[in-house]
Amino acid sequence: MPIIAYQNVLQGLTVQEAMRRQVVHLPQDAPLEQAVRFCIKYKVNALLITGERQEGLGVVSKTDLMGAYYAGLPISSFCNAVMVGPPLFCRAEETLDAALDTMRRHRVHRLYVRGEAPGRVVGVLAYPDIVGLLYRYCLNCQKSIRRKSGSEPLPDRFQVREVMTPEIYGRREDDSLQQVMEGLAAYRFGAVLIRDGEGAPLGVVSKTDLILAYKHEVPATAPAREVMTAPVQAVDAGGALVDALKTMIFADVHRVFVYQESPRNLVGTLSLSDVARFRSGTCRACLISRIKIEGGP
Repeated sequence: MPIIAYQNVLQGLTVQEAMRRQVVHLPQDAPLEQAVRFCIKYKVNALLITGERQEGLGVVSKTDLMGAYYAGLPISSFCNAVMVGPPLFCRAEETLDAALDTMRRHRVHRLYVRGEAPGRVVGVLAYPDIVGLLYRYCLNCQKSIRRKSGSEPLPDRFQVREVMTPEIYGRREDDSLQQVMEGLAAYRFGAVLIRDGEGAPLGVVSKTDLILAYKHEVPATAPAREVMTAPVQAVDAGGALVDALKTMIFADVHRVFVYQESPRNLVGTLSLSDVARFRSGTCRACLISRIKIEGGP
C-alpha cells in the first residue's frame, strides 16, 4: 500500500522566509511613554528591550503596557519595570513548523531570530509575518485563483467558521476601562466588544486603544465608550477565509469579529494568530497539491 502523508503549507518553509529584518528595540531605561510611542509608530505588538551591548534582555508587549496602566504605574517608569524576559529565540534556518510549535508551547506571539554573532538579533517572527507568507502563497497558487482548464473545478475554499475562535468577550459601554483590562487579562483576548444598552455591537476596545489611553493619561475609571474604536469590523462566518484575510491585511488589523446571518449576531473572532496556527493556506488546494506518495503498490 502507498503511504500518503498530508503536508501543511508551512512544511519545508523556514523562519528566514517569513521573518522581519527590522527589530524595534529600546534600552531598558527608556520610559514607558516611549514604548507606547514606538508600538504605535512601528505598528508592532512588542518591543525588544536591550542592554548596553544591544543584547536582548527582555520584551515589553502591549499586554505589559496594559498591565502597567492597570497597576497605576507612572508613564515615566522605565521599561525594565514591566519587561518579561529573557526573550525566546530561534534560528533563521529553523522550519516555520518548529517555530510555531515553540510559540504554542510557550504561549507567546513572537520569537526573535538569533544571528551568528553572540547576542546579535537579526530578525523577529510573529503571527502576522507567518500569515503574510501564507497569503502571498495563496495569491500565487494556480489552483486557488483560477482554473487550469475549462472543466477543472477550483478547490474548495476554507470558510471563516473553520478557523475562527467561537468566543467573544464583551462589556457594556459604561463599564470602566479597569473592568475591560481585567477581562482581557483573565481571558487572554486581544480586544473586547463594547455593546450598547440593548446589547447591540457598538465598538471595540483593543490593547492599542488602552495603551493610547495610558499615554494620554485617561483615568482607568473612565467608561469604555471614551476610548473605543467604532464601527465594529466583522466578517461573515460563511465567507471565504482568503477574503477575510485580505480585509485584515489591508485594514492593518490583527483581528475581526465574525457574524452569522446578521452583523448584529456576532458569534466569534478571527485573528491572525488563529490563521497561523491553522497551518494551511486559504483553500484545500494545499492539501490536494501536497500529497506525498512514497513506495509502490
